[in-house]
Amino acid sequence: MSGTLYIIGTPIGNMEDITLRQLRMLEEVDFLCAEDTRVTLKLLNRYEIKKQLVSFHEHSSQAEAQRIIERLAAGECCGVVTDAGMPCISDPGEVLVKMCAEQGIDVKVVPGPSAVVSAAAVSGLNTRRFTFEGFLPVPKKERSERLELLRNETGAMIFYEAPHKLRATLSDMAGFFGGERRISLCRELTKIHEEVLRMTLAEAVTYYAGNEPRGEFVLVVEGADLSAGEAVTIEQALAQVKKLVEMGERPTDACKAIAKECGFRKSELYSAFCGEEM
Repeated sequence: MSGTLYIIGTPIGNMEDITLRQLRMLEEVDFLCAEDTRVTLKLLNRYEIKKQLVSFHEHSSQAEAQRIIERLAAGECCGVVTDAGMPCISDPGEVLVKMCAEQGIDVKVVPGPSAVVSAAAVSGLNTRRFTFEGFLPVPKKERSERLELLRNETGAMIFYEAPHKLRATLSDMAGFFGGERRISLCRELTKIHEEVLRMTLAEAVTYYAGNEPRGEFVLVVEGADLSAGEAVTIEQALAQVKKLVEMGERPTDACKAIAKECGFRKSELYSAFCGEEM
């Protein structure tokens, strides 16, 4: 019988955010796959846990992944952790989950803190629906293409950003989304110097022109208000419906949500969407 891969969340900054179940699973698994073994070792030492650590990161080879899968298939249980927060989301661990799913190896989740959800909760913006974008592409062409695709996104958008890239990112966002768009800049969440700044993109550009960005940032940008200004085209509305469906929403629910935001009738969007799908 094969073992189980456990997706184990860890604190995003404050070590007190560890849960009893996380501590138990860190103790019980046969070995841990860690993005950075040095970071994980600090957590294990804090709680006096001794466990074999296997390095698994974005540069790990297919052969290294296969060796982990072979140990699971042989009956060992493995915990996968990231440096902070929930692994397997914009994280190398998703490769292991995919391979386990393909080979019929059981995967269980041991949930914990998430920078994405924490930032959404504290942002003060409308996050009834949001999209997680992670880090924007670095190459200028790819970055521009991604921001152009998001220009008419009506849900809140959540991004990660490093301090040395923040100024350029804010400037790019203001250029594509407009300086009046609101943003919540969540810095060092759960840590001693936690800070949330709520302002417009134009104000953020000005603020950080005179203040050095420090710490890791989660940016929550409000969605476009397509009911204001120029009339929304049926094509723009359908693009939003399609995006929701691709994220797992049922077509009827996606049409209902976008209809409220864009002023179209649900039935009108549903008929047009089904016509496109045929």
